[in-house]
Amino acid sequence: MTLPKDLISLFLLLVFILARDSGLARANASPSVQSLNTHELINPKLPPRAISSSKKFEGSSDLVHLRYHMGPVLSSSPINIYLIWYGKWAPSQKLLITDFIHSISADAHSAAAPSVAEWWRTVSLYTDQTGANVSRNVVVAGQYSDLRYSHGTHLTRLSVQQVIASAVRSAPFPVDHKHGVYLILTSEDVTVQDFCRAVCGFHYFTFPSMVGHTLPFAWIGNSGKQCPEVCAYPFALPGYMGGGGPGSLSPPNRDVGVDGMISVIGHELAELASNPLINAWYAGEDPTAPTEIGDLCEGLYGTGGGGGYIGQVMRDREGRTFNVNGSKGRKFLLQWIWSPVLKACAGPNALD
Repeated sequence: MTLPKDLISLFLLLVFILARDSGLARANASPSVQSLNTHELINPKLPPRAISSSKKFEGSSDLVHLRYHMGPVLSSSPINIYLIWYGKWAPSQKLLITDFIHSISADAHSAAAPSVAEWWRTVSLYTDQTGANVSRNVVVAGQYSDLRYSHGTHLTRLSVQQVIASAVRSAPFPVDHKHGVYLILTSEDVTVQDFCRAVCGFHYFTFPSMVGHTLPFAWIGNSGKQCPEVCAYPFALPGYMGGGGPGSLSPPNRDVGVDGMISVIGHELAELASNPLINAWYAGEDPTAPTEIGDLCEGLYGTGGGGGYIGQVMRDREGRTFNVNGSKGRKFLLQWIWSPVLKACAGPNALD
């Protein structure tokens, strides 16, 4: 039905007056930013309530058919992570990433809530066909530095596997079939096939023809110099967002590239734990392009998120943005993960 233009104009005028009066009332009543101890709760892109009428479990949908395909999950404890540092890394950057991994299985007294360990509990809800859950015990079992760029400064998906093969041959890395995960981290001067264009990280398993064994692995790159606006969002913003809206958020550890990496590392580790051989938990019918438990919640970091909005997160007194606490007083910003129990995206910083 089409309404006359004068009625439409009158209606829009009334809406403007009501919105103005409502805004003035809120401004005179109480501040819109809530306090949580020494931290502010902020949502730099909170959507209109008409778009998100409920702040409960953003991302939930009856249309998501996440299914179990009878393959293994990483249920053996502990999950041993073997770190391969490809390229040049500052000691402070290595320490930041290892502190994050150590925070995954930290006890309740090691970090304040909401914590990285609580975030991983959602991942641990996934089980295999025997009912065994993903392990909550994650450790750094070994580290290897490839300072000489043994396979060049540009890697393909296949040469990433060659990097693993080199590390297994030249470093005291065991071939850990039962507990092992191999994590390849490339420095900011290394380009990787599809990096910045289609992916910020990926996980798969090695081919016996390449490595000699079938081993689950993940690769994540430091986007600090190449594409922070793509792989370190919301600590850097795409050019098309520069004309309006909020500015980029301050990273919790003052390193845009590595802070952005940590959320991608969390994403890939969660999917690696629940779908290590690409035959366990995913949505869709094509195992060559599965939609996994991190993909379903891409870009969601807190309550109110969705449709391009990151959701409510926290900001400390120095203006650093985070949503979970780690051990040693660390803070991190991690994307939410799909919960098989809630059938929705979930995180420990949820406000409801």
